[in-house]
Amino acid sequence: MKTPKIIFTFLLICCFFTGFATIESLNGKWQGLLKTDHGDEYPLLYNFKIDGDQLTGTAKTPKGDVPINDGKITGNTFTFNVMVNNMEIDHTGKFYGDSVGVDISLGDAKSHATLIKAVTP
Repeated sequence: MKTPKIIFTFLLICCFFTGFATIESLNGKWQGLLKTDHGDEYPLLYNFKIDGDQLTGTAKTPKGDVPINDGKITGNTFTFNVMVNNMEIDHTGKFYGDSVGVDISLGDAKSHATLIKAVTP
């Protein structure tokens, strides 16, 4: 009777560490393309850094790199914002392992983009 409990506990611990290792893979540079309803396209480049349940790093803008603010991680989802031209741009994302889906909102305007791991030379 003790063996099934030990196996079950071991499997739970493995699942916990697998989930933890997965979100840690979000560390690094991610790129994508934001397409607006008006047909405009903007390249996206983020450099994410994970520290426990905190997300920090930078986002590349036409005016240079800006810091990621108020970054929080819950499971495989995360939220943060960046300030560009005194405007707060909110981000909500989900990490899928090989890609990231991110919803970007500025006031009433909302867009979605898919990010992939950036290839570094």
